[in-house]
Amino acid sequence: MKKKDVQELKHRPIEELVHLITDANEKLRALKFDLAAGKVKDITEIKELKKKVARIKTFIHERANETK
Repeated sequence: MKKKDVQELKHRPIEELVHLITDANEKLRALKFDLAAGKVKDITEIKELKKKVARIKTFIHERANETK
């Protein structure tokens, strides 16, 4: 992800971030099945998707701690 994309994620509402995590997890699950079936040749997409989910979860956690 580019720095601009990360900054954009940081300022999105929590509800939208949760929706993005749900979508990313579904895509990640599909990619893992395709990898096991031998359909995926480029595994970097899986790696980047995992990083994106981790970043989003971090932003949600930071916002939850700000409100306390």
